[in-house]
Amino acid sequence: MGPPTEEDFSEVMTQVLEGFELGTLAGPAFAWLRHSLGLAEKDYQASLGPGGPYLQFLSTSKSKASFFLSHDQRFFLKTQRRKEVRALLAHLPRYMQHLRRHPHSLLARLLGVHSLRVARGKKKYFIIMQSVFYPASRISERYDIKGCEVSRWVDPAPEGSPVILVLKDLNFQGKTIYLAGPQRSWLLRQMELDTAFLRELNVLDYSLLVAFHCLHKDERGPGSSLVLRTVRSVQGVQSQDEPRTQNRRLLPEAPNALHILDGPDQRYFLGLVDLTTVYGLRKRLEHLWKTLRYPGRTFSTVSPARYARRLYQWVEAHTE
Repeated sequence: MGPPTEEDFSEVMTQVLEGFELGTLAGPAFAWLRHSLGLAEKDYQASLGPGGPYLQFLSTSKSKASFFLSHDQRFFLKTQRRKEVRALLAHLPRYMQHLRRHPHSLLARLLGVHSLRVARGKKKYFIIMQSVFYPASRISERYDIKGCEVSRWVDPAPEGSPVILVLKDLNFQGKTIYLAGPQRSWLLRQMELDTAFLRELNVLDYSLLVAFHCLHKDERGPGSSLVLRTVRSVQGVQSQDEPRTQNRRLLPEAPNALHILDGPDQRYFLGLVDLTTVYGLRKRLEHLWKTLRYPGRTFSTVSPARYARRLYQWVEAHTE
């Protein structure tokens, strides 16, 4: 399967079914990306199909988006505003080019963009991506990090509560991501590459998702059951760049390996999400207002260059 063409990125397919209308945007381009990730279409359709109910969850996000997980929790669905979808599709060719150059990037893997209209209601848009927090069965803590302090605290769920919350920057205070030397060096370099790319796209307000998963004793150290393997690249992706410039690493023999980094005692899930907020006039005005409203404090609405630098510095300060 060859790389997507210009027509593939602009294709819109609409299916009119009983009671609703489903649109698929840039379908061939996303099919190529799924293929490059080694994701079989039958497995993708089975996860998203009627095999079980979708899991909707409450978000601590200030946006009005709705969030869902597929019944097997492999894929994450999020509603998007029309302008966010336009920004995502405009950046899609460069996004895919970045993933080809850096196949072990921390950027969340977008797998599809769709529209849905039920009866004669308003058209709604949603994206599908690989869940960063998968497999989730042993995850103990989840965080959404933006590298600032204003509105970045969430009241934790009471002890023993079944509610799963994604916490924020201020909840992370006093914690550290412990990695072996080469792992930390890889992470910092990849953060540098990915945030530089997002800065070039003129976007901000994205998040670094972080989750903790405690390793059992037999899973730790060189003789562990978590055998590491050298991966030539993401399956199906071809690039003329040398591995050194691609910043490849050893991936764990585990599902969702691109978002997993193992330390001595903990497994970490890491991924950059929410890549659609452009630093336009509205965000520039919001920056000025917040500068007056929160003097001396850090907030999310800053220039893309400052946002990228600050998030990189957060990772640098919270890893050893």
